[in-house]
Order: sequence, then C-alpha cells, then structure tokens
Amino acid sequence: MLRAELDAIDIKILRELQRDGRMTNVELADRVGISAPPCLRRVRKLEEAGVIEGYHAMLNSPKLGFDLVAFCMVGLKHQSEANLKAFASATAQWPLVRQAWMVSGDSDFLLHCVAENLTRFQDFVIEVLTANEHVDTVRTMLTIRQVKKLGLVEL
Repeated sequence: MLRAELDAIDIKILRELQRDGRMTNVELADRVGISAPPCLRRVRKLEEAGVIEGYHAMLNSPKLGFDLVAFCMVGLKHQSEANLKAFASATAQWPLVRQAWMVSGDSDFLLHCVAENLTRFQDFVIEVLTANEHVDTVRTMLTIRQVKKLGLVEL
C-alpha cells in the first residue's frame, strides 16, 4: 500500500493510533467519524499492508533503572556488502542497542543505546563494539536530556 492509496480516513486512523494505540476499535471509529466494522476492516488492511507494524508501550527507561542514553557512530574497516550485512546482523544480538541505522557520511552505522549506567555502556563499547572484527572507529555521544519524544511519523 503506497501513501497515494491512503485516503483521509486512513490518515485519521493512523494519527489516532499513533497518539493512543490502546483505544478500542469503537473509540477509534468514533474519533475518525465512521462506524466500528469498517474501521476495524481498515485497521486490519493497514496492518496486512505493513503500514502498521505493531503496537508498543513507550516505557520510561530511567524509572526502570536505565539512566544512560547514548549514540554511537560506527565506521567499518571495509564497506563491502558482506561486512555491512554482518555488522547489521551483529547489532541484533546486542540488547543495549535499541535501534540501529546504516547511514551515509563519516560513519557507516548509528546506534541508539540504552544502558543502566556509564560503566555498563563503557563495557559494551570496549568489550563488544570496538572488539567486533568489522569495526574501525567508534565515536560516542552521551545524551544530557531528552527535549522531544514523539516516536511518530508526521501525517
């Protein structure tokens, strides 16, 4: 399903679900101005098309004991397709890495990391990340304070 195939009701459904993915179908239907059965059909169609990938709770990491958020810019020794795929696959094995992007520019990957504390993060960088056979350089950025948190697509 391409964006061009989404009508105004589909866009409203996506906006509302981004705001509150826990609402009932009846509440969602009311908010977007249609009855519940066609609303449910539309949501299922959006899910089947992969437009809606899933539903998640946004957790407060410091309240769970994860006080450090950092970003790592990783440069690989060689940017062959095999090395890029191998490193991307390795990131899936590292629980501290919450999100990872292959990027262009001075680095090859950008990793979003969440750790209990600075010691745990340093251990990961030294013992795991820089020890990876494909890694050439690692630059880290510790966050000070989050000033915006949407996690949403602008519709």
